[in-house]
Amino acid sequence: MNRRTLLKSACAVATLSPVLGAALPVVAKAADAVIATPMAPPEWALLQREALRVESEAVEVFYNRYFDDRGYFQCFERWGANDGPDDAIENCNEWPLLHALGGSDRVRELYTKAYEGHLKQYTEAKTVETPIAREGMYYREFPVMNDWQHLSEGLSVFNLMGLSAPNDPAFQARARRFSGFYTGEDKEAKNYDPKRKIIRSMINGSKGPQLRKATALDWAGDPFDPTGFFMEHGESTYQETLDHYVDYTDVVGDSPLNLQSTSLVMNAYMISGERKYRDWITTYLDAWIDRAKRNGHILPSYVDLKGRIGGPKKEWWGNVYGWGFSPIDPVSGKREDRNRVPRAIVAFLNAYLLTGDDKYLQVWRDQNAAINAQAKSIDGVSSVPTMYGKDGWYSYRPGPYRTNGLDIWYMSMRPDDFARADTNHPWIDYLTGKNPAYPVTAVRGALDSVRRKMGDLAKDTTTKETRLADALLKFNPAEVTPLLHLMCGAIHIARPTWSKTSAPQGGALLYARLRYFDPVKRRAGIPDDVGALVSELSDLATTVTLVNTHPFRTRTVTVQAGGYGEHQFTAMTIDGKVQALNSNQVTLDLAPGCGTTIRFAHKRHANAPTLSHPWDRV
Repeated sequence: MNRRTLLKSACAVATLSPVLGAALPVVAKAADAVIATPMAPPEWALLQREALRVESEAVEVFYNRYFDDRGYFQCFERWGANDGPDDAIENCNEWPLLHALGGSDRVRELYTKAYEGHLKQYTEAKTVETPIAREGMYYREFPVMNDWQHLSEGLSVFNLMGLSAPNDPAFQARARRFSGFYTGEDKEAKNYDPKRKIIRSMINGSKGPQLRKATALDWAGDPFDPTGFFMEHGESTYQETLDHYVDYTDVVGDSPLNLQSTSLVMNAYMISGERKYRDWITTYLDAWIDRAKRNGHILPSYVDLKGRIGGPKKEWWGNVYGWGFSPIDPVSGKREDRNRVPRAIVAFLNAYLLTGDDKYLQVWRDQNAAINAQAKSIDGVSSVPTMYGKDGWYSYRPGPYRTNGLDIWYMSMRPDDFARADTNHPWIDYLTGKNPAYPVTAVRGALDSVRRKMGDLAKDTTTKETRLADALLKFNPAEVTPLLHLMCGAIHIARPTWSKTSAPQGGALLYARLRYFDPVKRRAGIPDDVGALVSELSDLATTVTLVNTHPFRTRTVTVQAGGYGEHQFTAMTIDGKVQALNSNQVTLDLAPGCGTTIRFAHKRHANAPTLSHPWDRV
């Protein structure tokens, strides 16, 4: 009996037996292959299924506790960089990824309701003294003006909503509108100067750029008494919240942080395929590459309104969150380095995802090399700088400087990039054969984290009047990082705890080798009962084990090459047999209790990335 006959027999049993239950839905598209090799459910697969189930339930508990029927987050509403609108929706961070991995449909319903609710909530919310938001904190469903550290964080949910609902009319309309605020298409929000290829201020949004020096009030928001609230930076008085931002004045002109706007434009491109979005991304990124080359291979943190690096004084290290930004913390009384230039890596990964052009990674290699050239011995330890000011490089730390090195390697798959990166992480050890227990220990760790968070949530005594928008971020029960690593062979740049030399990010897209869809239910995410374990990543191939843990149900899964179909499968090897492919998707039937290891050969970055689901591309 061949594999297809065996599978049909199994399906017939599942369909006809009254003991086994309801009939299996019929799949219109024939499978590209049938997996009928018996495999006892591995522990890692059972743990994956448990994590998807438990985290989905925990998300619902979290939502029911902290959101009302309108989707409004229950908190003391404020405008501010510490605890503003971006933090309210950040309480749903990772939920779109959880659903896209295979979490319950209820997860998608809840983050969609929360997103819609927070748009209305913060459009209605107004400041009294802070000029920026006196007419509402949101305008046209987008922050009126903010910096891109906080804008990107507040867009972490929106930027991933298209993974599960790319055809949603509201998402598509917003993706286009939000992009227009930065591409120059929107005539009201004049953020972008197409002649000089700059975004005109670090503080920008749906009402355009802020073209004056910022004040502490702009950043801290209206006066309030912080007594009794959780304060991230430890402030005990409102004056201390103002003092935290006393040096946050220089915002006019462009900054690498603004490059994170490319994630918005990427979404517009991936729903439409329109060339104008692609061209804007590459044009804006190419201008920054040129600036880095003219600045000794260092991305400048300040470009003035005339497009000059560093302005007339050539102080390329300027601007809030720039290379020379070390303000005094009012609580500790000490200077703290707050260089956020490394966060711009997201934009260059976006451009590489879009084009596969190595120049978008080379600019970071060159920058790291330029900084490492400044190394010196401190107490017998080779150290490198992380900051630059009027007196030159400062804030030396043990080297080498390899910020975002693993992100660069992940995209390039070059051995020399791997050699330069900080590879001290259990996932990397697993991929290199040094940590075979990781697929079990990592997911067990995620489940333990969910238990702890839900236990802490049960003890939480805060109320709407006594909590700020950022107070509950630590309770968010979605723990998707190990699932992304193991199921999709993906980095998770939004929460890069796997690398001490990666900068934390907001608003990043999905950078994945594989992604899964359920063609029977027509939804994103791996089908019920199926586990996936990526065990090998290289430039030319990806190895994954797929298993159906159900003892009597057939499952059908569509595997996509890349998070957005950007890769192309050229062949797959199953049980020693090679089958030629020429597609960015493959559909497999998994017989009950069966599984196997598949080696996919592929060409990476061979296709234009798209948000459309596989059945919409056939």
